[in-house]
Amino acid sequence: MHLKEKNKISEIKWNLVGILGKFFIDLLFCTMKINSKGFEKVEPVISSRKFIFAFWHSRMLFFNYMYKQFDAAILASRSEDGEIAVRVLQKQGHEAIRGSTTRGGSRALVTLIKKLKERKRPAVIIPDGPQGPRFKVQPGIIILAKKTGYPILPVSYSAKKIKIFTSWDRFILPYPFTKCTAVYGDPLYVPQNADKDTENKCLNILEKELCRITFDADHYFGHNII
Repeated sequence: MHLKEKNKISEIKWNLVGILGKFFIDLLFCTMKINSKGFEKVEPVISSRKFIFAFWHSRMLFFNYMYKQFDAAILASRSEDGEIAVRVLQKQGHEAIRGSTTRGGSRALVTLIKKLKERKRPAVIIPDGPQGPRFKVQPGIIILAKKTGYPILPVSYSAKKIKIFTSWDRFILPYPFTKCTAVYGDPLYVPQNADKDTENKCLNILEKELCRITFDADHYFGHNII
């Protein structure tokens, strides 16, 4: 089989992965009763479309569904798992920028900043992705907020009935027809003249806020995910 034919078959496969992934997420979440906490205080920020979503790796599915067609620029891993996420994100109306804290991170951040300057749109960084440590913020999102002036908007969610995977991130998958609650945290602004100490302080604030709202979301349904 020629290389051109192999590439064509591979592209068909990955395109199908994106279509099926989006279909699964849409079908799953459209069966649920979804509530939110704290949305009113952040609605002006979301309406501005000039912000950076931050959520833990284990809590990404809900926001993929809620904000599809939002034209976000999203940092995604270069791994094969990252390729799956990219294909789904593209079908959801987003643009994926390939890179991570371990592979091509600096170049990806430069590209992400450029994309945000081209037109008014939000960004998404999963601060403990792609491989952890779990619930630990990596500095890339702080640098992005500093360079763009965009506030970081921490968000999380949980559901009444969930499957908890044994993966490093303790990924959660809600069951169909269950109740689901999203929790929005306080926006974090990183000064554009922030020094290293201020950057570290902002990083710690974001990490604590993400852990707080994730605990609140889980506690609301009686979960204690360790």
